Amino acid sequence: MPRLNGTRLGAIRAYFFGFFICTAGFLFGYDTGVVGGVLTLKSYIKDFGYTDETTVSAVMVSLQNAGAFFAALGIFPISDRFGRKYTIQVAMLLFCIGIVLQVVPSHSLVCFYIGRVVSGVGLGSATAVVPAYSAEMAPKEIRGMVGGGMQGLFAMGVMVSYWIDYGVEVGLPAISRQWQIPVGLQIVPAAVLGLGLIPMPESTRWLAKKGRLEEALTSLQWIRASESAEVKAEFNEIQTGLEEELRATEGVKKRELLEPANRYRIALAFFLFLAQQCTGMTSLAYFGPQFFKTLVGNNNSQSLLITGLFGAEKFVTCTTYLLFFSEMWGRKPTLYITAFMMTVCFVIVTVLHETTVATTPSGPTSAGKATVAMIFVTNAIYQFSWGPVIWPYTAEIFPSRIREFGVSVAVSSQWLFNFLFSLVTPYMIASMGSYTFVFFAACDFVMGWVVFFFVKETRGKSLEEMETLFHSNAAFNVALARDKGRASADIHHNEDAVPSIEA
Repeated sequence: MPRLNGTRLGAIRAYFFGFFICTAGFLFGYDTGVVGGVLTLKSYIKDFGYTDETTVSAVMVSLQNAGAFFAALGIFPISDRFGRKYTIQVAMLLFCIGIVLQVVPSHSLVCFYIGRVVSGVGLGSATAVVPAYSAEMAPKEIRGMVGGGMQGLFAMGVMVSYWIDYGVEVGLPAISRQWQIPVGLQIVPAAVLGLGLIPMPESTRWLAKKGRLEEALTSLQWIRASESAEVKAEFNEIQTGLEEELRATEGVKKRELLEPANRYRIALAFFLFLAQQCTGMTSLAYFGPQFFKTLVGNNNSQSLLITGLFGAEKFVTCTTYLLFFSEMWGRKPTLYITAFMMTVCFVIVTVLHETTVATTPSGPTSAGKATVAMIFVTNAIYQFSWGPVIWPYTAEIFPSRIREFGVSVAVSSQWLFNFLFSLVTPYMIASMGSYTFVFFAACDFVMGWVVFFFVKETRGKSLEEMETLFHSNAAFNVALARDKGRASADIHHNEDAVPSIEA
């Protein structure tokens, strides 16, 4: 794990805060994983009385993704006005309301669908705001690690949901509570996040952008647990960056979005979240039981067990990456190398499945087991790359004044294509079988080349240094700004006054 300058308490706070707000990722992962298993439970099918399982599967997942898409796309003005903290808390309240609508014994798919949309609005809002909140508070030395915590907690949520699905399948009779328990448990982490944010500080950079400089400095000093000259230097860098943005854009946001450097960043962030969905791993997370039935036969308990192991591997590999490799490997080479590796893995999966017998009356064959093993290898590769890297990368590349908009566009693209793939994947599985993996292999191949030519390396750089990296009009000498901040702290170390930004 990377070492942080400053106090031990500051390091503890930085890690705790960064991973705590990523509880939104846990919710995202739990909801992603729980649906596929719930839809295979006989109790759910009996309570809602439907026969077209493919359509219900597609609509159930895609409705929440649609609500999340519109929320993520439209949340940035609310986050800009009211702040990151309060926006996330209201989002968690909406999410809980949506879950209540899903678990009430209505026996109505329409009521359940409405609950999915409402919870999707809350979830989409939170996932669009958390990356910006994390990037604005994290020290640059661990920004990739704590930002990637969205994927780490996502993987944990998927893992927990898979095992809960498996547990209720084998441990409870086919009555209503068999499916109500896994769905209703989502309220617990949502309440923990919403209530747990009460004592937490608002984003330092959001406060500074709003001219609330004393609060901004207090927020930075809290998260760093220090009032040292180094903290004053960092605060001066933040101020200088905001001043340069104001100077370069004359306060006009539309003009900022048209600047070539910002157009490039918005397009890049949109592509990366689109590409994350095109890896095929989110489809596997949603419809793991259905995919594994395709590979090992129509045994519901067995497919849920394999899916549970798949979720456990997801969490272990992602956590290993975050703790030991996230700040060691560059973002860019990690993405393009692993894209090509996943291409090869998916081709092998298809060839194995189409040229060998996967199952016999006595169970899966060696070839069937090898096919599943290759899926697990692909999952591990994804958890070391496209899963955790995209979240911090798309949050850290934007300047403060358009970060809400940029991250909203990026995350909304994630939800848009999440919606698309969740809608079409059941039909792809039904009509294409294992050739579905060929489609994802082709996507991975294209993604690797796009990353190689267009993605810029950001590891180890402060948010203010991104202006120089992307050749923005607001670029400035970051080292000089830090030196001025240290000098000012040394001269006025007994003064409490905070310099102001002129609008």
